[in-house]
Amino acid sequence: MAESAVMSVLEKLTPFFENELQLLNGSREEVVYAKGELERMKVFLRIADTLEDTDEEVKVWVKQIREVAHDIEDVVDEFTLLLAHNHGDGFYGFLHKFSCCIKNIKARYRIAYQIQGINTRINNICQGHQRLLRKFHLPEQGNTWNDRRGDALLLDKSDLVGIDEPKKKLVRWLVEGGSGRKVVSLAGMGGLGKTTLAKQVYDHSQVKKHFVIHAWITVSRSFKMEEILKDMVQQLFRAIRKPAPKGLDSMTIDRLKTKIKYFLQERRYLIVLDDVWHINEWDAIKYALPTNDYGSRVMLTTRNADLAFSSGIESEGRVYNLEPLKQEESWTLFCRKTFYGNSCPPHLEEICRYILKKCEGLPLAIVAIGGVLATKDKRRIDEWEMVRRSFGAEIEGNDKLMNLRKVLSLSFNDLPYYLKSCFLYLSIFPEDHLMEHMRLIRLWTAEGFVEAKEGKTIEEVAEDYFNELLNRSLMQVVGTTSYGRVKTCRIHDLLREIIISKSREQNFVAIAKEQNATWPDKVRRLSIHNTLQNVQQNRTFSQLRSLFMFGVAERPHIHTQFPNGFRLLGVLDLRGAPLTRFPIEVVNLFYLKYLSLRNTKVRTIPSFIGKLQNLETLDLKHADVTVLPAEILKLKRLRHLLVYRYGIESYAHFHSKYGFKGLEKIGALQSLQKLSLVDADQQSSGIIMHELGKLTQLTRLGIINLKTQDGEMLCSSIQNLTNLRALSIMSIEEEEIIDLHHLIRPPQFLQRIYFTGRLQS
Repeated sequence: MAESAVMSVLEKLTPFFENELQLLNGSREEVVYAKGELERMKVFLRIADTLEDTDEEVKVWVKQIREVAHDIEDVVDEFTLLLAHNHGDGFYGFLHKFSCCIKNIKARYRIAYQIQGINTRINNICQGHQRLLRKFHLPEQGNTWNDRRGDALLLDKSDLVGIDEPKKKLVRWLVEGGSGRKVVSLAGMGGLGKTTLAKQVYDHSQVKKHFVIHAWITVSRSFKMEEILKDMVQQLFRAIRKPAPKGLDSMTIDRLKTKIKYFLQERRYLIVLDDVWHINEWDAIKYALPTNDYGSRVMLTTRNADLAFSSGIESEGRVYNLEPLKQEESWTLFCRKTFYGNSCPPHLEEICRYILKKCEGLPLAIVAIGGVLATKDKRRIDEWEMVRRSFGAEIEGNDKLMNLRKVLSLSFNDLPYYLKSCFLYLSIFPEDHLMEHMRLIRLWTAEGFVEAKEGKTIEEVAEDYFNELLNRSLMQVVGTTSYGRVKTCRIHDLLREIIISKSREQNFVAIAKEQNATWPDKVRRLSIHNTLQNVQQNRTFSQLRSLFMFGVAERPHIHTQFPNGFRLLGVLDLRGAPLTRFPIEVVNLFYLKYLSLRNTKVRTIPSFIGKLQNLETLDLKHADVTVLPAEILKLKRLRHLLVYRYGIESYAHFHSKYGFKGLEKIGALQSLQKLSLVDADQQSSGIIMHELGKLTQLTRLGIINLKTQDGEMLCSSIQNLTNLRALSIMSIEEEEIIDLHHLIRPPQFLQRIYFTGRLQS
């Protein structure tokens, strides 16, 4: 996470060096020093980020780096903003004129003074950096708690609920199905009981009888190939009651693999690889396991769905996706652990059902929380109510739940740095909120979390991030489109509690849902739930970068709630807020990249929107806007323009969609990727259809009220849209023909076409 903050500020410092730094000539050396030190720290941060949870000194050091990176970013942005406001004829046009330097000399000195103060802090942090380098010369310390994985192999039968059917299926997959070597993968999120189920299958009498040669290998995150291979050799020779080969300890990795492969070549074997995290780990082991014709099997347990799928494809194997316990199974296990097999007292049932719901069928969570509740006085309903009321704090602070926290945190800690910010970002959403796939993609890109890759748009890279979180079992698919694309997703309640805790620790986001909540000194992201009254008064939000409102019933008066403003804001999401007018305060948000007024009653967009030169997403879906000002054409960085709504009529009614009147020079918006819905019912429709052909970056285009005579020009334009993936066209009348006869060369990447109207055969 700190690495993400450092990467972000270094990206901003590069153009700063090229353009603006000459205007801060007195502090040039200071900025050079700060940039150099941050670059040196960046490499070590990748290790330190993974050790935060295991060492308090590392946690403090990483926090200091994160804060200083944020402060440098604030100084750079404030200085750039000052320049932009002092020079109205272009953002960079003044740079060659030294005489046009900063008019506000006080602000210039203040910024220079801030940089000096930051460098003093960096110098102190660097001393800690050297000490930590010596301390973590051997980075494996702090992982000893992983030994708790062995507990899953020693569970009592009372802890095993709901595994009979999956156990039968897995046993059948292992002992049946042909003579070729196959890989059976057991996949699912942490805490579902993959290891427990795999051990029950491994110890099954039918499996033991079928596979005389067998070995159970725990891989885990502390992956050491040499130790794993030695362990495998010892288990295999133990299975045939022979001593391990002499010189085993001195064998190289290649020699060990050769020894294993030779041993297994003409034997039927079962190898269980428990807790495999990454494809490269499987790739490193699989060549030691021969693909013979004796009916051999390899069983993997993993949190990585992509790994499970890939390993199965290679060997025509099978994947078993372990599901959470069903409601009744969860209740049975909960009562066993909480009431020692007795029934739940009636006066506690409502509270217990609520707590159990938060576990969402996760056996590890049910067992752990049941153990905590078992110590409570069953006559004291207030003690039980307190657990329900402060469930998140209980997860975070109760020592008895440490193993649960660690198991769930493992998946977060294993994330590469570029995914950690994306996953923590999900903490902005309220409990049980369904997160829209495309909303996340646009927000992540607006926040700067997504790194550019050659040959891909920034949204395509963000799509890869999204899929990777799904593959790692950190998000769950809830809704899909008719063509199978993920539409909405959610996260497990307990994972949500984990990332809320981490967000609070790392000052990633402040959530305003309680009036007595503790907030950091500097709030960078603010998510308001249910009411504006929870926003703490008399606070400064000068460093605020993102503002969200969820379920707020009061009409937001930004100048009242935030009297000092937030000039550095990049994301403003007022979706669903009771707004009837466009918030005028937006005019001052130079850095704004993402603006959502979706599901509001806003009718008109003022001409000053043309000042938002950095705007990338304008989401007016289900607002009442039907006309856009010509000044919108000044937004050269606009990538997503969503202006449409569905009428109150039934979806079956022909005229159920409403868009916006097309602009005659809309082709000026060269960065547009999504454009919906252009209303073609106007005199200049032919000009507009021609202009659409200039938007060569478009991947999605929606048009309504198309007339037959505009078909030829539209076809000509569509042929220029080589990146188009989805096209939606609705004719002006139900009997109006959509003329596509002139579409000779449709875009090669076009995947989905939606027509409403008549097509002529």
